[in-house]
Amino acid sequence: MLRLAVANRKQTFERLRDPLAERGIELVHTPVRERTASLTDPPWPDDLDAGFVFPGRIMEGGVFDAVTGVPWLNGRDAVLTSRNKAAVVAALDDAGVPVPDSVLVSNPVDDEAVADAVSHLDPPVVVKPNSTTRGIGVTKVHDGDSLSGVTDYLDLIHDYVATGDKSYLVQEYLPDARDYRVMVLDGEYVGAVERRLPEDATAAGRWKHNVHRGADAVGVDLDPDLRALAERTAEVLDVRLLGVDLLVTDERAVVNETNARPTVDEATKYESGFDDRLAAAIRDVATRG
Repeated sequence: MLRLAVANRKQTFERLRDPLAERGIELVHTPVRERTASLTDPPWPDDLDAGFVFPGRIMEGGVFDAVTGVPWLNGRDAVLTSRNKAAVVAALDDAGVPVPDSVLVSNPVDDEAVADAVSHLDPPVVVKPNSTTRGIGVTKVHDGDSLSGVTDYLDLIHDYVATGDKSYLVQEYLPDARDYRVMVLDGEYVGAVERRLPEDATAAGRWKHNVHRGADAVGVDLDPDLRALAERTAEVLDVRLLGVDLLVTDERAVVNETNARPTVDEATKYESGFDDRLAAAIRDVATRG
């Protein structure tokens, strides 16, 4: 049986363990974070055939990678590509893929320069760190004074010498947009969910649709043009397994973000044959080495 390294033993691990075992692939939990690890007598197995997706903590993942040498379905480059939100927006726009109007700010930058750079955007605007996940640090700003307050706070964080990424984005806000996470595997659509906030959350003024912050992920039968948009995104970024986040209004659809370490939901939210196709992709990775 082929042995597949999976760094996190959470939803994706539990969801895939049995289906992949039925297809001759054993999932092996190989934690790299929140632990100690001898570098001369490493704690990880030495008989792994492949890795699922490169660990989210790049430094610890690099150690694991050096020790095991496993090939990845999504390797370090794929994870770093997807994590850099500004670079994703720039690459997709250059390829003709619709994205939100966005401005990159690389600190330190004074308030006047930021205000001038985003003056063409109608309020409210969305401010988000360039490389965080799960909606962390994302906020909606309604006026210039509030924007100045948010950027002041980011200045304080970025002034800390150990802060690696000192950049953030200011983007147009698309009111009433539907929020979809679309999964693409080897260039083909394999499923989608619409992320919806509970009514009480919406009534309380919440607007972020991240599942990790309480939104519900509901399986949907996505329109063909939106499927094609997600497939084109994965093609441009050259990532084998990619979560593509779409914002869709009555007038337009844009690619908001991507995720090369996407959560795999229950089977009912995917196209028939998804588990077979995923197993085939993993075998291809292990065979090519």
